[in-house]
Amino acid sequence: MARSNDEVAALLQEYADLISITGGDAFKARVYEKAARAIGGHHADVRDLDAKGLREIPGVGKSIAEKVVEYFRTGSICAVDELRARIPAGVRQLTAIPTLGPRKALLLYEELGISSVDELTEAIHAERLRDLKGFGPRTEENILHGIELLHSAGDRVLLDVAMDLAEEITGALAEVTGCRRCAYAGSLRRVRETIGDIDILATAEDSASLMRAFTELPYVTEVIAHGGTKTSIRTTKGLSVDLRVVPPDSWGAALQYFTGSKAHNIRTRELAVHQGLKLSEYGLFDAESGEKIVSETEEDVYARLGLPWIPPTLREDRGEIEAGLRGELPDLVSEADIRGDLHTHTDLTDGLAPLEEMVAAAAERGYAYYAITDHGPNLYMQRMTDERMLAQRERVRELDGYGTRGRRGGMWLLHGVELNIDPDGAVDWPEEFLVGFDLCVASVHSHFNQGREAMTRRIVRACENPYVNIIGHPTTRIVGKRPGVDADLDEIFAACARTGTALEINAHPHRLDLRDEDILRARRYGVKFAVDSDAHAALHLANMRYGVGTAQRGWLTKDDVINTWPRTRLKRFLSKKEAPCSAEAHHEEAQLGRRGRRR
Repeated sequence: MARSNDEVAALLQEYADLISITGGDAFKARVYEKAARAIGGHHADVRDLDAKGLREIPGVGKSIAEKVVEYFRTGSICAVDELRARIPAGVRQLTAIPTLGPRKALLLYEELGISSVDELTEAIHAERLRDLKGFGPRTEENILHGIELLHSAGDRVLLDVAMDLAEEITGALAEVTGCRRCAYAGSLRRVRETIGDIDILATAEDSASLMRAFTELPYVTEVIAHGGTKTSIRTTKGLSVDLRVVPPDSWGAALQYFTGSKAHNIRTRELAVHQGLKLSEYGLFDAESGEKIVSETEEDVYARLGLPWIPPTLREDRGEIEAGLRGELPDLVSEADIRGDLHTHTDLTDGLAPLEEMVAAAAERGYAYYAITDHGPNLYMQRMTDERMLAQRERVRELDGYGTRGRRGGMWLLHGVELNIDPDGAVDWPEEFLVGFDLCVASVHSHFNQGREAMTRRIVRACENPYVNIIGHPTTRIVGKRPGVDADLDEIFAACARTGTALEINAHPHRLDLRDEDILRARRYGVKFAVDSDAHAALHLANMRYGVGTAQRGWLTKDDVINTWPRTRLKRFLSKKEAPCSAEAHHEEAQLGRRGRRR
């Protein structure tokens, strides 16, 4: 289940939003936003800390610490409740719409009496918003798109929320006497970016004890249905969870069936029919005699259909069946292949932990190399200066080889930067300063509503900068909250292939940017990728698993991902941009890459 830290972080973020809605002090709102991030990323459970211990968390002062203590003592925070009472519930509902800020939501209520999403939709279609300052046709278009995002998200939750819950449930059920196997299936096993409900599969000779343990889990709010083979519950996170218990000899067929996707299962059943077989969650049977042929493992089921085992992340009917029949399924990148993280932050800018703590956490993960990429000066709120960045570089050089303890080798530390891509495509520093960095990530952080042509030109220009190695979170989307920028992605992918610029797969579960669909398109151009955590706290380094899952959904191998490469190969990739290849050479390299994959 969600940690206490996540509960408190959500509450403090809500308080910051409420301050903004009511026109309160903007600085105070930012203080609470920063405290929310700090508590969410803190390694220890804040429920176990007193006020003094809470104040040791960066960004948590006396007043915030007292509010956290109050929450655990009483179950609420008086200051939050008071602000909630001042704002109509409908206005709070409006703030959930991506692209609609809190102040605009309050303005809509005060000027037009709009207090629901339906009322807002109706007002936009009637063009009632256009007399308000700051609202025009483009704003209306953005709000309507935000409403579409809100509706499409529905009751779905982010991947990490569902994963935490599923792993806690499967861990608890695995301890129940008589449970032989237990795993999650469905869209979660396929690593979809949002999850509607969770499917848990287990095997046992007798299901009664498993079902009872399932319904008695501490975060169950409602038992929707209770049976011998299937039980459904609702949890405190609002997620529904189904537990199905099957006989041990049906495990493979059931796991294949309940993993899905629906489209993939239709294709496998069609293959079975063409071979005179019938495939269901109970097994693979002879269609005439009804005799069970195989069912105990997924590998057995796929093999009998003439296929290799297909990784769950590929099971979307996007060519995996055909590739399997031809023996051309990719050897997908795995988390074990990742040798380092190339986009992370410290408390020098908007991170929550000092450099030394982040480096130690990276070493704990066994990384061979690790990059620190704090923000450049064009994000003015980060207060970066040349002097601060150079001082950090000196400390990074001192820590290089961390963990060697007198031995040769150790973790290679790269001093990098996350540059801001300005509206015209320029970045924070001139070339004479950029040459000192080991790598540069460049990202769009503002002016998200630029027109398609200008946004495309902006990102392409960044790709063409000889010192930019990686385009960070390329579409800038926030899952369910902010749509990606309007840009010609194919032109950007071609520019990356031409200039030797990697595209990031940002592993933060709120981003997962690039999306799997975009990765599939980009790899056709011969683009290389970097799977990065964009960690702002030591705990965030573990988000790498979600980025790897997204990379797998995009059919990537470790050869496609630069941070799986040995140090020498990565060094060559990072240095070659200082003497960019010709467009023809890049085109030839991309063609060779495509021919190599076909082989």
